Amino acid sequence: MTIAIRESFPYRYDEVGSLLRPEKLKQARDNFRNNKIDEYALRRVENKEIDRIVEKQVEIGLKAVTDGEFRRSWWHLDFLAGLNGTQYFIPQKGYKFQGEETRSGGIKIIDKVTYNPDHPFFRDFKYLNSIVPDGITAKQTIPSPSVLFPNEQAEVFDEYYNGDFNEFLNDTIEAYKRTVQHFYDLGCRYLQLDDTSWGMWASFSKGTLSPELRPFAEATVKAINSIADSKPDDLTLTMHVCKGNYDSHYAGGVGAYDSVSPYLAQLHIDGYFLEYDDNRAGGFEPLKLISENGRQQRVVIGIVTSKRPDLENIDFLRGRIEDASQYIALENLCISPQCGFASTEEGNRLTEEDQWNKLNLVIDTAKSVWKD
Repeated sequence: MTIAIRESFPYRYDEVGSLLRPEKLKQARDNFRNNKIDEYALRRVENKEIDRIVEKQVEIGLKAVTDGEFRRSWWHLDFLAGLNGTQYFIPQKGYKFQGEETRSGGIKIIDKVTYNPDHPFFRDFKYLNSIVPDGITAKQTIPSPSVLFPNEQAEVFDEYYNGDFNEFLNDTIEAYKRTVQHFYDLGCRYLQLDDTSWGMWASFSKGTLSPELRPFAEATVKAINSIADSKPDDLTLTMHVCKGNYDSHYAGGVGAYDSVSPYLAQLHIDGYFLEYDDNRAGGFEPLKLISENGRQQRVVIGIVTSKRPDLENIDFLRGRIEDASQYIALENLCISPQCGFASTEEGNRLTEEDQWNKLNLVIDTAKSVWKD
């Protein structure tokens, strides 16, 4: 394979975002829920553990680091509940995953969805950005706007818009645009949208997206492009397409990207994080549409699983990169773990040592292929 050099992000070796919660943090969160400690005491523990894992990410060589999503319970619900017009609630049942039902959590839309200038995530990002050393980028992750689309199976219920999806969509887009701008004003230059919708829609379709799903895919393209087109030029916006990640189980995301790739290729984002750690994702052929859209976007292929501790073979991973380069130019490819290691505070069934071994493998593999 030829060697390409690039000095922008997503980096050749990157991470999705969430990291395994240490036991001290889990205990502190339990104590807070049981009124044994106050918010100040909880935040003190969170800060200490975030300091530690930021230092570790830098130590192993990552150029963009996260706070591990240590202040969240869920990858998505904490953010969505922080918008004005929404409310977190606990439904009677959890999400149905392959082999497991998750704990329960959901969102009710109870008023007009608007930007919240006091969203807790702003304070969290300010802390992360304050501890990141010079030369390292603080990466912020939030759920994609499609995750807030009313959907009974996803435990998101509309109790305000009375079925007027267009009004809801326009309000949500405006709330996101202002939220993204405020992250930028706080110093964020690398923001990622986490989106489970594409993976789920692909699992419901065979080659071509089902007609009943097309309006939602089109609405998601509209929302993401509105956000991307309004952001500052020096803010990198990426999207992670997730197929579900809970306690090392996956959701219904069993399906290649063929049915959704025509929509993914329309997005005005700077980069894609796509899961490719097993056969559920299919082949790399759908990436060709992205390479042909003229945007020179980067595609981060998640070829190292974050669900299991066993380490992939570096030669096998190099082969996967070579396979992908048949459809996306090598200079536009990057690699990462397939997903985060703890999309919820429970985390996947790995040890912290396993987690760092996985990330080190990503770095070593990338350095064996690219110079940057």
